[in-house]
This record gives sequence, C-alpha cells and structure tokens, in this order.
Amino acid sequence: MQRLTITAPPEAAGERLDRFLAAGLEAPSPLSRTRLKALILDGAVTENGAAVTDPSQSVRAEAEYALLLPPVREATPQAEDIPLDIMFEDDHIIVLNKPSGMVVHPGPGQPDGTLVNALIAHCGDSLTGIGGVMRPGIVHRLDKDTSGVMMAAKSDAAHQKLTEMFAAHDLDRHYLAITWGMPPETEGRIEAALGRSTRDRKKQAVVPNGRYAATNWTVIRRLPPFASIVECRLETGRTHQIRVHMAHLGHGVIGDPMYGKPMRSGQMPDAVARDCLAEIRGFRRQALHAASLGFAHPVTGEALHFETTMPDDMAGLVAAIEAGIARRATAPKNR
Repeated sequence: MQRLTITAPPEAAGERLDRFLAAGLEAPSPLSRTRLKALILDGAVTENGAAVTDPSQSVRAEAEYALLLPPVREATPQAEDIPLDIMFEDDHIIVLNKPSGMVVHPGPGQPDGTLVNALIAHCGDSLTGIGGVMRPGIVHRLDKDTSGVMMAAKSDAAHQKLTEMFAAHDLDRHYLAITWGMPPETEGRIEAALGRSTRDRKKQAVVPNGRYAATNWTVIRRLPPFASIVECRLETGRTHQIRVHMAHLGHGVIGDPMYGKPMRSGQMPDAVARDCLAEIRGFRRQALHAASLGFAHPVTGEALHFETTMPDDMAGLVAAIEAGIARRATAPKNR
C-alpha cells in the first residue's frame, strides 16, 4: 500500500476533489478520474487525516490530502472453480449454457467471478494458447443478464477461424425474448443501424450513422394483453442489438432496465390485468435467452447445432402471465 500526499494551493480552493487529485497527485502511473472516484468512494482518501468519501467535494486551500493506493492487481484473470453447464467440448472449442447473472469477461466493475475465470479453471492445460497467452478466446458475448448458448475457443486456430465466421455472420443464432405488448404483425425484419446513444453514453441506440444491424423476428405466442414470446434471429451481432431493436419496434424486452419501457396500468383493460401487470413488472432481468447456436466446426468443418430450453425464471414469468390471463377469464366481471 503506497501513501501519496498533496497540499492544496490557494488557487485550487473550490475545485472538485477527484479532478484536483487526478491533476496533482504524483503517482507511479497516471490515475484517471474514474479510478480516483472509486478510491474516494472506498475511503482511500483523507483530508487533514479525516476520511472523505465524496468525489465531488470542494477542495479546501492549504488542506493536506492523502491517498492510500492499493497495489496493482495482476491483469491476467485468475482461475476460479465456478460450475459450468457444458454442452460440448473438444481440443478446439467449448460450448456452454451461460446462466443469467454471469459476466463473460473481467472488467473494472467485475474483476473476478466471470465466465473467463471459470473457463481458465475448467480447461486448465487443455488451453493451447490464444496469441501466446493461456486463456480462452471469447469470440462473442452475452450480456450479464442474458442466458443461453455461447462458445469460446481453446486453440489459436479455432479462435482465428471463429473470429472470421462471426465477422462474416456465418452462424445461425436464435434467441427467445418475452416482450411487452403484441406486435400487430406475426413476423418482421428490423434493419436499423446501431451506435452509442448521444443522450446516454452507456446505451446503444438507433442512429443515422451507426453500424449496420439486422434482426429477423417471429411471434411464437401472444399472451394478451400483456406480452408476446418472440423468436429473434440475428444477422449481425451488435451490442444490445435485440434489446435495442425490439424497443425501437415498440415492444421492448420485459425486465430490461435500459431499453424495455414497461406497459402502464392505464393500458390495462381491468383491475385483474392491472394486478397481473404489477407482478410482471417485478421481473428482475431482461427476459432474453440465447436458445440455439449453429455453425461449422472451425477446425473439422463438422456441422454443429446446440439448443437450450427457456430457463426456469423466464418459464416462471410465462406461467405468471398465463395465470393472470386465466384469472381474467374466470373473473365474474372485469372492471
């Protein structure tokens, strides 16, 4: 643990603390405001010996600020014994059923407990190296709260070929989504370019100069007046593609906190429907599942196809909607 100190000159008075420290601290390597903000929130900064935990706090002239800088963590993800639902594995690839709630790759907000940590532990010495590094090759990702089929490369040859296949969209990917409301058509195609939202940089949006994106969709089942079960077939694989495209269609994915604008009580025809709507709105993750993945084996060329059923939480959501529909049908009088 390294202790760094700086005394605020008079001209720094009133400046934001995180901005002042980012510009003034002499660290072994530059510290970003984002990193300093996290350290302040963690209680690593003091002002004249007293802890400060507000990154936006105003700097006081002549005050001494000290930062306890923790040692840098190893960049290479560590092996962690996390259970995996393996669907297929050989010397070159591994296919698995990812649960919702699991992050695929370590990052600033999730340094461990990820799929990559689990794969390093599971595969062990069978990883022959991606770019000379003993790690799995992640060629596509599922969002943390999206469940379903995904694969990773175990060899450099497989990784290179799979990267080419994904770039050429030479795979067959089907998703199941439970979406709000009922599209008037039974099927359609959304061809709308996607890019970073100008209103919220953490979100994707349909934008004029974005990257080409296409999603084909088919209504599998209608659950009036609440929802539809929709199969989505990807032609491209942009970040949050299905979630953004279905929201753009006006039928966002239920439970999606970023894009899935929920139906309102005023849209419900009666009190029973309003009660059911409140239960549906309590679903805590996007109701999106990667149901199948088909592709040619990157080394042998063998045609492979993998399918998974809808997970228990999504099946439970459907059951809750069905129960609401049944209650409406048997209610003595809809109000």
